[in-house]
Amino acid sequence: MTIKLGVPSKGRLMEKTFDWFGARGVTLARTGSEREYAGAVEGVEGVELVLLSAGEIPRELAAGRIHFGVTGTDLVREKLGQWDQQVEEVEPLGFGQADLIIAVPKIWVDVDTLDDLDAAAAAFRAEHGFRVRIATKYHRLVREFLRDNGVADYQLVDSQGATEGTVKNLTAEAVADITSTGDTLRANHLKILADGLILRSQATLWRSRKAPVDDAEKAALETLVAKLGVDG
Repeated sequence: MTIKLGVPSKGRLMEKTFDWFGARGVTLARTGSEREYAGAVEGVEGVELVLLSAGEIPRELAAGRIHFGVTGTDLVREKLGQWDQQVEEVEPLGFGQADLIIAVPKIWVDVDTLDDLDAAAAAFRAEHGFRVRIATKYHRLVREFLRDNGVADYQLVDSQGATEGTVKNLTAEAVADITSTGDTLRANHLKILADGLILRSQATLWRSRKAPVDDAEKAALETLVAKLGVDG
C-alpha cells in the first residue's frame, strides 16, 4: 500500500507544486504523454503521485481516496461543507495567491460597501421587478458571506467562464470572483467593494481526515512529512 499524493495535473500550479516539493528533496514528475495522468515520485518510498484537476482534489481528499493533496483554499472551502471535519491544512505553499471578492460596476457611484449594495439591491428590485444578479462559481462561499453581512435581496447566477464579462453582457449586475491583480476587473469597468473581500486563497497542502492508513502507510507518511518539514 502507498500514500497517495494528489497534485494539479497541468499548468503553472503543477509546475510550482513540483518546484516546491523538489526544493525539499521530493521529486515529482509527469510520466508518459501530456494526455496521460501518470506520475512518479523520487526521494521518498511508499508515495504515489496522482495527477488530478485542482477542482477534483477536494472531493478526492474528502472521500479518502488520496491522503494528501495540493489545491487552493477557495476550492476546498467552496466544494466541501464543514471542510475542517474532512481535511486539515498542512502548509500554505506561498504561490497561487488570489482573493475572492465582490465587485460592482464603476458607474454605481453610490455603491462602495456591502451596506450600499444591500440598499441598491432593494431599490433595483423595486424598479426592475427582479433581484440583483451576482455571477459566480463560488455559490457556497458567496451565499454565506452575504448572509453574514446582512445582504439578502439578490440571486446568484452560475458562471463557469469569464465571470467579469457577465455585467457587460447583461447577464448579471455584479460579480463574485477570484482576482490576483484586479486588472481584468478594471478592464471590464468593475470595482471591488471596500469590504467585499470574501477569502484570501493560495495553493495549500492538505491532508485527508478520511483516508485510512495502515502501519506501512503510516511509516511512509511520517517519512514524507519529515522530509517536507511540515506538521502532518
